[in-house]
Order: sequence, then C-alpha cells, then structure tokens
Amino acid sequence: MTQSTRPASRICQSCDGFASVKVTLGGRDRHGHLRTITAHCPNCHGTGTHTVRRLRASDWEVVA
Repeated sequence: MTQSTRPASRICQSCDGFASVKVTLGGRDRHGHLRTITAHCPNCHGTGTHTVRRLRASDWEVVA
C-alpha cells in the first residue's frame, strides 16, 4: 500500500510557526504573578501560517 503524501506546509517564514510568544516584563505584581505581554508575528498576525499565492496565466511574463 502506498503512503499518502501531505501537501507542503504553509509555515510562516518569519516566525517558523511560533506566531505568538509571552515575554516577561521582569518582576512580579503585588499578587506574585509574573508580568507578561503577548507578542504576535507581524507578518502572519499570530496564525503561524501564510497564504499560498497561486499564479494565474495572466501573471506569467513571456520573455522572447
């Protein structure tokens, strides 16, 4: 039986799929919790993937 192949992944090249991270601001609040912020990848907007742009025949450039 042949194995099925999965389509090529669409992982964001800027963040390698790690689109959101928590960054420690340093120190703790008065309840003892770490102060953190969430930073998202600016290119994929926190999804970790990118859209695949398909070329249409009208997009091709013919060089003679």
